Amino acid sequence: MSASLPRPRVGVWLIGARGSVATTVVTGCAAVTAGLHPPTGMVTETPAFTDSGLPALPDLVFGGHDTLDCPLPKRAETLTAGGVLPPGLATAVTAELAAADREIRPGGPTPGDTRSEADLIAAFAHDIRDFVRRHALERAVVVNVASTEPASEGPGAPLPASTLYALAALRAGCPYVNFTPSEGMHHPVAAREAERSGLPHAGRDGKTGQTLLRAVLGPMFAQRALSVRAWSGTNLLGGGDGAALADPAAAAAKNAGKERVLADTLGAVPEGEVHIDDVPALGDWKTAWDHIAFDGFLGTRMILQTIWQGCDSALAAPLVLDLARLTARAHATGRSGPLDALGFYFKDPVGEGPSGLSEQYEALLRFGRSLGATDGEGSDRGSVGDAAEGRGAGSVGDAERRGAGPVRDPEGGGTGPVEDAEDGRDGSVRDAEGRGAGPVEDIERRRTESVRSAEGRRTRSVRGAEETGDTL
Repeated sequence: MSASLPRPRVGVWLIGARGSVATTVVTGCAAVTAGLHPPTGMVTETPAFTDSGLPALPDLVFGGHDTLDCPLPKRAETLTAGGVLPPGLATAVTAELAAADREIRPGGPTPGDTRSEADLIAAFAHDIRDFVRRHALERAVVVNVASTEPASEGPGAPLPASTLYALAALRAGCPYVNFTPSEGMHHPVAAREAERSGLPHAGRDGKTGQTLLRAVLGPMFAQRALSVRAWSGTNLLGGGDGAALADPAAAAAKNAGKERVLADTLGAVPEGEVHIDDVPALGDWKTAWDHIAFDGFLGTRMILQTIWQGCDSALAAPLVLDLARLTARAHATGRSGPLDALGFYFKDPVGEGPSGLSEQYEALLRFGRSLGATDGEGSDRGSVGDAAEGRGAGSVGDAERRGAGPVRDPEGGGTGPVEDAEDGRDGSVRDAEGRGAGPVEDIERRRTESVRSAEGRRTRSVRGAEETGDTL
């Protein structure tokens, strides 16, 4: 009798790895893997995706970057006290949280950081590559779940941190997902590098609360031929998001995605604005209120009001897990460029695709079927590496042998298309390489039994209800 081959593992490298969303992602994955909670809120755990060839939850390995030093187990205790995580869950998965925490590397730039943009990209990319290499991962997906940053100041301004991380992902040969409104891969410098790399990428700004409702209601008004005169909203936010979005520039970046949904579904942006207020006492909980003025038959004026109260991290976490799995599979099967079929998850999606939620869901289902229909050989040609050659997939070995990407490594001698990052930026940012992080070793103890239980659950996955969700 021949021994079964080991299951390939996939890395999930989180930018903002010690934040509330990331902590809930790691906690939730461990809880579902161990059978402690059902995968409520995870679309990829519904029967429609059973045959899509997605990496199993027990096979996900977490690491990331952060500028904070609060350990994940401690962060999970805080979230438990705030009612985000169920009592006792953080204790039950302490080993997994601690293992993921050991894989978090210092982010940047931090106050007083003297490293150049090229040096930062190089360090970040080295971290990611080392993570993949040390733990023999088939591939890794970089997901930005950090706090929203102000919009870029324009040509010649320093690259925002989100773009430095996006360039590092490309340099490491990894697909990239931007779950935040921050610029990331949308910056012209990174957009050019993304096109050269051929790597799949998705974003931006997770659609989880107020904008999720707008993506449903906008098409409803349009399809019923009702004229929307005004659409105003207010968000009351606590936690890190509330503090970050108190900055008008950051709030403007957030609101741009909300407006796009209305413009795309209604054909124009109606009167009204969205106001975002920081209410620290709310913690990780958020309230969104919309006031919609519309005209009916014979000009009769009417009003629709909605109130959404949700937990930011619990709304976001299942979507982040969905996106990591879908993007990893897309990479494995040779997809490249913007993954517009993932627009279902975003306020401001890349690529071309429908804007209404139901149409986006149908596009996602078609995408899932196409991933499952792909020849199984795809998983052998999509690991970290060949993106540097302009292909969407490669192998870890290739990445290590070549060590080359669209953004060249200064340690390898030579500069890339972005060599002018500091003295006259008209290309990308000079280089990249980095340090590393490794998988969650303690999950190995349960892998045999948890894989079986996770596989068995998949066909009946959404017959329960419990947790998870995202930001407003």
